[in-house]
Parts: sequence; structure tokens; C-alpha cells
Amino acid sequence: MNQEASEHIEKFIELFHSKLHTIDTFRQNVELLFKNNPDLTVEDRNIVHSTKSRIKDENHLREKIHRKIADGKEITEENFFSQVTDLAGVRVILLYQDDFSIIHNAIVNKVYELEDWSFGEDPKAYTWDPENIAYFDNIGIKSEVKPSFYTSVHYLVRPHSRSPVRCEIQVRTLFEEIWGEVDHQINYPQPTTNKALSEQLKVLSKIVGAGGRLLDSIYRINN
Repeated sequence: MNQEASEHIEKFIELFHSKLHTIDTFRQNVELLFKNNPDLTVEDRNIVHSTKSRIKDENHLREKIHRKIADGKEITEENFFSQVTDLAGVRVILLYQDDFSIIHNAIVNKVYELEDWSFGEDPKAYTWDPENIAYFDNIGIKSEVKPSFYTSVHYLVRPHSRSPVRCEIQVRTLFEEIWGEVDHQINYPQPTTNKALSEQLKVLSKIVGAGGRLLDSIYRINN
């Protein structure tokens, strides 16, 4: 990266810092929705297994901006926050896929009923499984298949429609979280070029999918 490009990217880092307090405050606000929320309790069971949240690491942010520019994206001070939308992230981990609809309804309620948040884009489910695609379609979430077989449901929310601040919410099962952690080590920030590893990760994704389905079946029989 030449000096001019590096200085250009540092301007975006400064812009990130100028909004950091607001971004982090909103991140905390988003995560609170999923912690000890009585609306997310079913039969005395809190459907949220755990949550994680983070502010994007500066070095990862530099790499992301550089990749976007290298891919031909035009990033300016005016569109920076709409081009880089994962400066804050909250991950919500569930045990059962059947509980996705409850989380979805809670987020939609925040946006449309309470009007506390605004969607930055339409929710999207990343899944390769036809049954899961049908499930998400039934609750109003469009699906997309990633070549890596990555699975997770993504929401992008803002404090209000005029705010540049955004927070990405990822909702996934504990099985999917295991796959995601392994994939992250191998494919981030640069995808692996090892074809055998890529194929093994796809096989692992199918095993994870089968495990999640079996877990849902166990839960239904038990109840």
C-alpha cells in the first residue's frame, strides 16, 4: 500500500474514532435487548444461550477498507458508515433453531412497534439448507447461499433512520457458532487457498446442520 493510500485510509480511521462513543453506546443498547429479557423466555427457559459483542479492531478495519477499495468500491467521508456497516457487532447464540422466530419478532418489534431502532437493510439468512430456507421464508427473511456454506442470520440496525451509526446483529445456533469459529480462524481476513480445507469446512457445515436438526427434534419430543 503506497503512502497516499495509507493516508487516505487513516482519514477513515479518524472518522471512526469521532463516532466511537456513539457506536459503542448503541452496541451496548443492542446487546441489552437479548440479556435477561422476559420476552425471550419460553416455559421458564431463556432462549438466548449467550451473547457476544465487539467494536471492530482498528487493524481489521484498515484491512477491510483496503480490500473494498481494491475491489473497486468508492469510499468517501460521506458514505463511509454506509459502506462499512460492521463497526459494531452483537452475536446472539441460541440452542434451538426453532427459537429464531422469537428473536426475529423481538427485533422487528423494536423497529416497527416501539420505533426504538431502524433497519439499515433488510434482514438476511445465510443458509444452504432447503428446509432452513423454507423456515426463514415463512417468517419473512430472505435467504442467500454463500459458497463457503456459512450459516447465520444477519440484521443491520440503526438508532434511527437518519443516524450514520449501525450495529450488525448475527443470530446463530451454538452448533453454527462452533463452525463459525473454526471458519474464522481459517478464512479470515483472507480466505484459504487450500481446497481440501475448504471442502472439509463444507462437510463440517453439513454435520453442524444435521446436529442442529437433531437437537431441535430432541427438544420437541421432550416437550
